[in-house]
Amino acid sequence: MSADTLGALLAEHVATRPQAPALHYQGEALSYAGLADRVARVAQGLSAAGIGAGDRVGLWLPNTPAYLVLNLALARIGAIALAVNTRFRSVEVADIVGRSGARALVLWPGFHGIDFLAVLADVDPAALAHVETLVLYDEGEPARSVPAAVGHCRRIAYRELEASPPGNLDRSGADVGCNLFTTSGTTKAPKFVLHTQGSLSRHGRAVARAFGYVGAQGAAMQVLPLCGVFGHSQAMASFAGGRPMVLMSTWDPAAALTLIDRYDVRHMNASDEMLAGLLAACPRPEAFPRMGPIGFASFTGNPELALTQAARRGLTLVGLYGMSEVQALYARQPVDAPAARRALGGGLPVSSAARARARDPQTGEVLPHGQAGELELAGPSLMREYFGNPWATCETLLADGFLRTGDLGYTTGDGGFVYLSRMGDVLRLGGFLVSPVEIESHLETHAAVAGAQVVGVVTAEGPRAVAFVVLRPGQTADETALRAHCLAGLAKYKAPVRFVPLPEFPSTKSANGTKIQRGRLREMAKEVLSG
Repeated sequence: MSADTLGALLAEHVATRPQAPALHYQGEALSYAGLADRVARVAQGLSAAGIGAGDRVGLWLPNTPAYLVLNLALARIGAIALAVNTRFRSVEVADIVGRSGARALVLWPGFHGIDFLAVLADVDPAALAHVETLVLYDEGEPARSVPAAVGHCRRIAYRELEASPPGNLDRSGADVGCNLFTTSGTTKAPKFVLHTQGSLSRHGRAVARAFGYVGAQGAAMQVLPLCGVFGHSQAMASFAGGRPMVLMSTWDPAAALTLIDRYDVRHMNASDEMLAGLLAACPRPEAFPRMGPIGFASFTGNPELALTQAARRGLTLVGLYGMSEVQALYARQPVDAPAARRALGGGLPVSSAARARARDPQTGEVLPHGQAGELELAGPSLMREYFGNPWATCETLLADGFLRTGDLGYTTGDGGFVYLSRMGDVLRLGGFLVSPVEIESHLETHAAVAGAQVVGVVTAEGPRAVAFVVLRPGQTADETALRAHCLAGLAKYKAPVRFVPLPEFPSTKSANGTKIQRGRLREMAKEVLSG
């Protein structure tokens, strides 16, 4: 067996510490030996059900041990795990499952948070016509009838797979396709990002080393959804580093607080909104004295506030960088860096073999450190391809091994980089490329502004910036005051031409967290300027 497979990661732990806990879930522990036994049985059961090399199997599940068992079992037989976001509804499920050509779909009909069968009932049956097998997971709930859209499918209880005799089948390999993640698809249909067992296992090992999981003490909190690359990369790092994972099928800050104390959780990555909820639920002034540095992603757009609030409670937050194409946790800001740097996305790549550069989108020249352009990344964590989309693959993967990210950022002299924004969000004002984050951060220094989002609109007079602001409770601020605030600290060409107050920013929930809908804000900005 190649060392660069998911099976090799598991085999190493079974050989050296078979009875150590791999997972904690709902009060029960599963050892590495127990995990290996389940994987062998489920792999045999899937093979007997007709799932073979290259077949896609949709995992439409919340965080449970079954998700990881299925992922490892599919890797063992050379099949591909298709991550289906548990937040998806009928149109999205039809698109993802249909276009991927999935032959099987795994779901939990009795899950208390989402009625998966009701969602399936609204799916166009034509989109599911090629799905031959439905695997039904349960935790003791009564059986339910399946909707007509999947009435043609053979139904197998997940318990039956775990009861299969363990087999010796092993089609794993470092270059074998293993996991499909979907891109956000904010402007086009989501693309399928295919990672190999090698890219997943190598990245898991690199993150485990860089984050200090190897040989460490304590458990890792697995609250990020496994169906998203953020949560999956966290899980693979915990797995590679031998940190037992504490799984939560739904996010509940109060329950998470209990689990952190019970299992001595010292390792965690999360979104800023998750951390805010966790700190609010914890009554202790020093929230988690044994917790190590927490990597965080800012989905609410105010990373400085997250760092400040965490520091008051004794926690150190560090900015991260990742995307489906290079996996999450690709880079992390230095733990000992000043707060201003730790608040930034990006950081030092976790792999010594990874490289970053920034390219001028107009001239094509690679830019010197500190000069913003499109980030291009290389390293062992890169995807193999956009599954079923060779044109997009050729557009994104460059001949010299780098990947075009579509992100604006700049490199730093220490081998790292800083993420500024998506290239589509970049503003061209006064003839210069301007990151909206720069204007947003300045606006948020105004006493009345709780949050800001800035988008660009092309007008007859040229490109202009429009700011949307959420005001603090009880505060007021008119456009004149906000414009004066911008002019006092920014170049004139960067000052937005309009300032629009909103009760909240339009957002959408993904597997990786809540993201602000900047496309919707651009539409609103056009309406404001045309009115």
